[in-house]
Parts: sequence; structure tokens; C-alpha cells
Amino acid sequence: MTPERLAQLTTLRHALHQIPEVSGTEEKTAVMVADYLGQHQPDQLLTGLGGHGVAAVYEGRADGPTVLIRCELDGLPIEELSDQPYRSTHAGRGHLCGHDGHMTMVAALAEDLAVQRPSKGRAVLLFQPAEETGKGAAAVIADPGFAQIAPDYAFSLHNLPGLPVGQVALCSGAANCASRGMRIKLTGKTSHAAAPQDGVSPVGAISQLLPGLVSLGQGGDLGPEFALVTLTHARLGEATFGIAPGEGEVWATLRTVTNIRMDQLIAEATALAEQVCAAERLGFSIEFDDVFDACTNHPEAVELLQAACAAAGYPAHMRDYPQRWSEDFGQFGKQAKAAMFWLGSGEAQPQLHNPDFDFPDAAIPAGAGIFLHTLRNLLG
Repeated sequence: MTPERLAQLTTLRHALHQIPEVSGTEEKTAVMVADYLGQHQPDQLLTGLGGHGVAAVYEGRADGPTVLIRCELDGLPIEELSDQPYRSTHAGRGHLCGHDGHMTMVAALAEDLAVQRPSKGRAVLLFQPAEETGKGAAAVIADPGFAQIAPDYAFSLHNLPGLPVGQVALCSGAANCASRGMRIKLTGKTSHAAAPQDGVSPVGAISQLLPGLVSLGQGGDLGPEFALVTLTHARLGEATFGIAPGEGEVWATLRTVTNIRMDQLIAEATALAEQVCAAERLGFSIEFDDVFDACTNHPEAVELLQAACAAAGYPAHMRDYPQRWSEDFGQFGKQAKAAMFWLGSGEAQPQLHNPDFDFPDAAIPAGAGIFLHTLRNLLG
């Protein structure tokens, strides 16, 4: 990649960085992406996929597989801490996971594909909405427009603080943990604070659920039996001194390496809630949100990425454990041979979702080059 082209892509990344939009609201971002892709003559440009998703399709001259390269459109509801001239212009919003960088690396492929179409098959550049909530990939796949670009292979990346810029990590099998938010709503009966015995308070249940849920999953080695329960929120009645509470909530994030272990953990947490609420004479309901299935790399897709990394000059360092955080890219692996790799964003880089995170522009050539070699190896 020439310095001039990297400068152009950096300008695009900075423009995207300034307009972060949270999951499901990525309208301006999608328009900017579609405008950029349209300048590079895709054979088809799809918009509105699963909400604000955008896909550029480049057709080959002969029959062959459909290869999808996926990135994410959404930012985070976090106030950015930055003195950069391209800092977020949206108060309380920031591209603090690096999705602006991911989009830029995938957008870079459009210029190469416009100059030289695939020899066979077709390349699909997908800009997916709502990754941060776990809803976007499923919504895109369920969209009727996705049927015409359903892939045989799917690839993605995520930047990884702690790795040197441009260094690649990759694993076979489990790549990202399954996770979901569990909301337990407790229902009893209020009473006067002077006569708590006349009500049914959730105090006892909450005091049991907090340690009980944590005991179900305490982390440890990232093997098949890994389970982690993280308490994220609890609420007890209203903020008043005159009322003994009659309702409350406990929120927790459940996390496992495999979907099978997640099913077991859900059953264990549900059984705990049933047991505690029965003993405390409480009604209860359970809701789940931010649902992410496990992301599992297909062995053939991993081999293809290894070859592409070597050809691009960024050899992959193989790992035998997944990331603890989750990714809804796993949805594409249910239909295609899929794999995700991790691209270093700097040893001193703040962690993902930190208010001072900023994707390093120096990593753009590595991600774009690996994706391009993956496409050329499969499609010519």
C-alpha cells in the first residue's frame, strides 16, 4: 500500500470516527460507506440489510464460491476522551472498539476489486449493523436481501490491544465466547416500612441470588467447561424510607466457551432463581438480552487465513484459546465456512471500550492486505 493510498484511507477512517452511531441507528455511517463503495463500481450495492447494513458485490467471470468479508458499522454509547482533531462529534458516543478501522480496511478492498474483478465466484464486502448488541448478524441473515449474497466462506477480524500493531493472532475452533445478559425480575408485595412483616420483600432473594449466581461460574481456564457469571446490576424497590420494597431486579452476564455449556449455565441459573423465589414466596420472570452465540473458526477457513497472512507478510501466531469477549460473527459460521482473526492494535493501546481507545491507522495495510490475499487465493 502506497503512502498516498494509506493517507486517503486514513482520511476515510477519521471521517467515520467523527460520526459514531450506536447499534441500530447507523444511518449516517451507512450513507458514508455506501457513497464510498459506489465510487468503486460494485456490480451490486445493497443497502438496508438487517437495518442499516450495506453490501458491495463484485462478480467474477466464471462460476465459483461466494466469499464474504464482514466488518461492523456501530459505535458505542461512551463519551470519547481525545484531543484529536477527528474526535467524535456525537456527544456520549465513540468509536471505541475500532469498528471505524475495521470498516476502513474492508472499504480498501473495493478499490482493488474495481481494478481487478475476481476470476471466478464473487466477493461480498459486508458492513454489518448492531454488532455490539448481538442482534445485527442475525438481522442481516434474516433479511430477504441476504439470500442473494449468502456466502460459502466468511471472514472477519477484530483489532486486539496488547499485540504489536500489525501482528496477527489466530486460532482453530473456539474463537470468541458465547454470552448473554440475564435479567431476573422479582415480584412480591410492598408494605409500610414500620410493618415489613405485612409485605413480601425481595431482600432475602437478592441477598441469596448475588452470591449464588456468581458461584455458578467463576471463570478459570478457557476450556469447554469454562463458565463465568458477572453481576452487572441490582435494584431493590424505590428510593424511599417509608416503603418496604415489593419488587426488584438482578442482572448478570453469563459467559461460556461453547453453546452447549451456555445452555447448561442458563438451566442452572434458572433453577437457582426458581428455588430461591419459591422459598421467599416471590413471583419472578427471566429475560435475556445481548445474546451472542459462540464464535467458532472452521478449520478450512483457518488454513485459508494462514496462507493469506503468510502471503501478505504478516504470519499468523496460532493460539489454543479464545477471547473472553463475544462477537456475533458466529452467526455466519452457521451457514458458511467462517473464521475471524485478531490484528494487533498496539502494546500500549488502551483496551477496547475504554474512553481513550483509538484505532491505529498504521494497522490498515495489514488488515486490508490479509483480506485481499484471502479473496485472491479463493477467487483469483
